[in-house]
Amino acid sequence: MVGDKGKKLKVGERGEDENAEHIDRDLVLSIEKLQKIQEELEKINEEASDKVLEVEQKYNERRKPIYDMRNDIIKFIPDFWLTAFVSHPAFLLTEEDQKIFKYLSSLEVEDFKDVKSGYSITFASNFKPNPYFEDTKLTKSFTFLDEGTTTISATPIKWKDGNGIPDGVAHEKNGSKRSHAE
Repeated sequence: MVGDKGKKLKVGERGEDENAEHIDRDLVLSIEKLQKIQEELEKINEEASDKVLEVEQKYNERRKPIYDMRNDIIKFIPDFWLTAFVSHPAFLLTEEDQKIFKYLSSLEVEDFKDVKSGYSITFASNFKPNPYFEDTKLTKSFTFLDEGTTTISATPIKWKDGNGIPDGVAHEKNGSKRSHAE
């Protein structure tokens, strides 16, 4: 038999196909073991998140009376919330917004506790009597769901005559009606 003497199989050695099959089997077993470990880690991470949430909720309850005391003091500082919003780099208030914000007396943020199905943040704004709308309290809620969608709900504003922005968007008044497409 003519053949390459260097390629003779010794006892205990495997051929190429057999070796590849062994490596593939080892790889699959390793991946399965890794996946089980990852699942254990995810359980621990979920438990940790639940515990962190419990602690945050506990301290949010403790913060609430402090926030209330702070809000009581802020009410005596003229244009506090207007100044805070105008000074913040993330907020851009129009001149009309600024006129309305002069009447904002307090702002409350409420976190909803159910983070398993998403979470909500509600902003409640309390207003002093003003020439723009009848409401003394306006709320806007943002609900962030796990699948990445956000729902927004807000109390409708009861505008006083001659005030208000139709559909929340300022439209130019040129004497003609806007089309439905707009």
